[in-house]
Amino acid sequence: MTYSVSKYFKRFYTLLALLIVFHTSAISQIEVPAWIDSVGDKSSLKSDLVLNVNDFGARKNSLIQSTQAIQTAIDSCANAGGGKVVFDEGSYLTGAIYLKSNVHLQIGEGVELRGVIGVDDFPDIDTRVAGIEMRWPSAIINVLNQHNVLISGKGTVHAQGRYHWERYWKLRQEYTPKGLRWASDYDCKRVRTILVSESENITLKDLTLKQAGFWTVHLLYSNQVTVDGIVIQNNIDGHGPSTDGIDIDSSTKILIQNCDIDCNDDNFCLKAGRDADGIRVNRPTEYIVIKDCYSRKGGGLVTIGSETSGEIRHVYVTNLTANETNCAIRFKSAMTRGGGLSNIYISNIKMNNVKIPMEVTLNWNPSYSYASLENYKGSVPDYWRVLLEEVPPSKGIPGFSDVYISNIKATNAETAINVEGIKESYIENFNLQNINISGKNAGQIRFTKNWNLKNVQITSTNGKKLLMDNNVNFESSDSSF
Repeated sequence: MTYSVSKYFKRFYTLLALLIVFHTSAISQIEVPAWIDSVGDKSSLKSDLVLNVNDFGARKNSLIQSTQAIQTAIDSCANAGGGKVVFDEGSYLTGAIYLKSNVHLQIGEGVELRGVIGVDDFPDIDTRVAGIEMRWPSAIINVLNQHNVLISGKGTVHAQGRYHWERYWKLRQEYTPKGLRWASDYDCKRVRTILVSESENITLKDLTLKQAGFWTVHLLYSNQVTVDGIVIQNNIDGHGPSTDGIDIDSSTKILIQNCDIDCNDDNFCLKAGRDADGIRVNRPTEYIVIKDCYSRKGGGLVTIGSETSGEIRHVYVTNLTANETNCAIRFKSAMTRGGGLSNIYISNIKMNNVKIPMEVTLNWNPSYSYASLENYKGSVPDYWRVLLEEVPPSKGIPGFSDVYISNIKATNAETAINVEGIKESYIENFNLQNINISGKNAGQIRFTKNWNLKNVQITSTNGKKLLMDNNVNFESSDSSF
């Protein structure tokens, strides 16, 4: 009898152990999706050819343009089958340059590229900006319809973007009283620092990028891209509008790691098109990994949206730090965007002096998000007509679902959490675990469905509880708010 009981318990504990292993494995699969190893640049550049831009006439003088010499070196390298293009130490003034397949542009330590001030040396190209396709100036460094490109080095690209900041604020002062806030971002054409568009197997590595005139690194319609060890310092001599850090726009299998961003708008931002034009294009941003990165000043450590028309899905974010960033985790869209987001995994986020640790909204910044022409008389450019195209509610209302956030701690926030769905689109299936946030205001959670909270602590110094309203099937354990 003793033997039978012992044998029974032995089998029971063996079965229990197997169940624990299975459960742990299941959790591990949820937290670390199987697809993460598929992201990033999978190419390798192999060539002994090294060409020096100085041999093509580039001048180490930031007052004399070297654009043509740099471009000729790149073209010669590509025509020879590929290789490396290098610089002697020094400062080089350049307009738009265009990388070619199988070329490694090495901006080494002691090398600085300075963008020409103005837009004349950055020819307009067909591209997408702020969610719509339109003509817009080239970036300083462009990778357009290419493959197997590496841009690396311990050097610097200084965009000299303050010129664009001042133009923009002047235009805003003119446009806002006319109800044209939404048009300001499109009418003031500003130069991006690096653009990767319609390209595959691209790496940006170890560069320092300063004072962007507009978005700093824009990855558009591209696949298998790695951004590794990039330092962005945009808050030099002021704080420029729209100086996003890294924008991932309708692209797939992207790896961002070991980056340090100080900017005045979203630090790491995922986009997929705006309104009718974004719905027409219908290209998702998906299979994205962002890890081991740091944000300083900026609008959002990780921002998903507001451009959600083509959908944003399969995103894995881990081991990030936000230091004095305005918002850490932000999901945003508008009621004309369409699309939405799903299958988002965010874990292990450190926050220091962050105003809003987490925000979710479907009605982001109405004066920017909704184009209208009330009491306006004047010419209407084609891209205004695109922005003004009506989107029916059946296509325009976005959906947010299947988000997993864990291991978050934040103190000294202004508002701990701000979640606001709408009655036409509840924020669905958010799973929060091991969250500890304290702030002046607890905030709100409204219009949600199927939320699950485990060990979530939200406290406020003003003593007011979290506002809870219109939350369906809201479950929590070991939590207080």
